[in-house]
This record gives sequence, C-alpha cells and structure tokens, in this order.
Amino acid sequence: MFRIILYLLLALAVFPSVAHAHENLAQGHFLSVSEGMSADTVASEAGGADGQRIMEFSRDIESVVFVPKGQWVTGLSVSYSQSSQNKYQFLIFEGISGDTYSFKISPMLMYVAAPDLGVGGRFAYARSLTKLESADIILDSETDYSLDHLYRLSHNYYFTAMARNYFSIGKSKRFGFFNEMQIQLGGGQSKLTTGIGTDLTGTYERNLSVDVGLAPGLCIFLNNYSALEVNIGVLGFSYTATKAIKDQIYVSRRNSKSANFRINLFSIQFGVSFYL
Repeated sequence: MFRIILYLLLALAVFPSVAHAHENLAQGHFLSVSEGMSADTVASEAGGADGQRIMEFSRDIESVVFVPKGQWVTGLSVSYSQSSQNKYQFLIFEGISGDTYSFKISPMLMYVAAPDLGVGGRFAYARSLTKLESADIILDSETDYSLDHLYRLSHNYYFTAMARNYFSIGKSKRFGFFNEMQIQLGGGQSKLTTGIGTDLTGTYERNLSVDVGLAPGLCIFLNNYSALEVNIGVLGFSYTATKAIKDQIYVSRRNSKSANFRINLFSIQFGVSFYL
C-alpha cells in the first residue's frame, strides 16, 4: 500500500512537467543548440522562447575616491576632567569630601597606501588620581558604613595598529564612512591605599591587555586638509591579565576575557584629523 501511494505522488509531480514540455513542442517552442554556440547565446535564446530576455541585475552603486593614495593622516586627542567635593551628598552617599582628576592624550599617524585604504598606528597614555578623605554610606537608620583616607593612582599606556577603509556617500567628497580594524596592546600599573598610621593597608597592581575590534565611523571634511571624525566600537575581543600584591606580602592574579557585538556608547570618540 505504501509503495502504491509513493508511485502516485511521483506521477503527480512528474506529470505537470511532462505536460508543459509537450505543450511547448506542440506550439513550436523548442531550442536548437548547434556545435560552437556560446553559453551566453544559449541562455539568450532560451530566455527568448517567450519573447523576453533575462537581464543581469545591477545596483549601479556610484562612488568616488574619497581619500587618494599617498596622503598622510595625523591627529591628536586630549581629554582632561577634574572635580572636587566638600560634604557632598548623593542618594545613599553622604559627607563626601575629596578630589579626583583624569587625563588622557592620544596621537595618531596613518599613511594611505592605496586609494581609500590607510594603515598606521596610535599611542595613548591615561592617568587618573582619586583622593577620598571621608564618605558615609547610609542604607537605613541602623545600617551605615564609613570610608576615609582612600587614595588611588593609576596610569596606563596603549599601542594600537590599525587599518582603515573609506567609503564615499555617492559622489560626495565631503561626507563619507570608514571602517577601522584595531589591534591594541596595553599595560599599566596602579596602587590603592586606605587608612593611616598603623591601619594603613595597600595594594599594588600591574596589568597587561590585548584588544581586537572594529570601529566604524563617519568622516566629514571641513576643507581639503582637515576633517571631523566620529567613530564607535561595535565588535571586539578583550583579554586582560592582572597581578596584585597586597601589603607587599600577599600575591594574587586574575584574568578576564570578554567578547561582544553591540554598540558601546562609552566608546564613542570625536576628533579632528589632518590630511597632508
């Protein structure tokens, strides 16, 4: 019984094709292929059986050279922030007194080795300092914590190799996009101390990091030699190894890995580059 049903299904599947071929032969719709005919000629005649020719689809995307070969691209970004608090209150934190600052400088140099393709590197140095004289954490009327004499200093350095590919928006030579691939090696050290006198305790750390990522962005030329750039990291892999020594006695190590494919709003960077 199963074989009979299978034969019926095969007959139903084949019969329409056979009937259609028979109808074409009856109406004179057949293709004669002679020796020496090219594949394009055969395809053209096959498509012309019904008086229509299959045309190749093309999006006709127009673009121009956005950054010519031989240009040098350089830039420098500097950031600095500083704040001071005296008996400051915020949510569950009360009596915050202290100072903090952060500083970062990052020069960049790149050479356009081919039209719309640049290769180069970037160096970055970052330093931050936090001095907290006193602070109270009050959860409720019976639960509170106090912090005092906290000091933390850190500085890190990063070396980045990058390759950037530019894309013009249509035929515009002022607005364009770029996609930047980055390989970054970094390292640094920090120290953290709390308390004073006999209650002083501290931790010294050293870290090494490796990052690989993609950073697409927008480039707007202000004139022939300068451009405003905005980029954001969306894909990346990061590895960090840290060694800590507490009170010059206890040694500990930690390793962390992360990978993501998302828009990181904290990685948005604005800058001005010069094309020489």
